[in-house]
Amino acid sequence: MAQRSPAEIRSSIEANRMELAVSVANLRGEVARLTDWRAHIERHRSEITMGAAVVGLMLGARMVRRRRRRRRRRG
Repeated sequence: MAQRSPAEIRSSIEANRMELAVSVANLRGEVARLTDWRAHIERHRSEITMGAAVVGLMLGARMVRRRRRRRRRRG
């Protein structure tokens, strides 16, 4: 393997440092994008609304069944 001069080593280290800085900046941006819950809600508003409606219907049906059972027991 050929020996590199100190200047070549310094240059290589600086290039690696600059690449690492760019990679860290990109990673920070990606983490910020992925953890932005407001943007997720905005993008999936219709799915969230439908899910909430389904859960509401299920809970409402459960409450109606409980009331009917209580009335039968009393009656």
